[in-house]
Amino acid sequence: MTRIAFCDDDAALLHQMQDFLEQYRTLRGVQLELFMELLADIEAGVRFDVLFLDVLMPGINGINAAREIRRYDTAVQIIFVTSSSEFAVQSYVVGAYYYQLKPI
Repeated sequence: MTRIAFCDDDAALLHQMQDFLEQYRTLRGVQLELFMELLADIEAGVRFDVLFLDVLMPGINGINAAREIRRYDTAVQIIFVTSSSEFAVQSYVVGAYYYQLKPI
């Protein structure tokens, strides 16, 4: 089963992403486990296969969060989903798989 986590301060986008992945799960017949509480899950020891991470959030930005995550998990595929192209180059320093601009 593929474990996918989301971290974004935009609730509407979180629901949209969840809907997209539910459609994908249905069409492809794959098993996906979706997580919406990233930090709590990581602290509980959950490991993910894919992480959708916003860059511009209150508090810590997504690039710094990815640096911290990489200290514990070098295998997770990080996909940044953000409204700013400003951090695209920096995203690859933390081993980002993809950098997607909003809206999706």
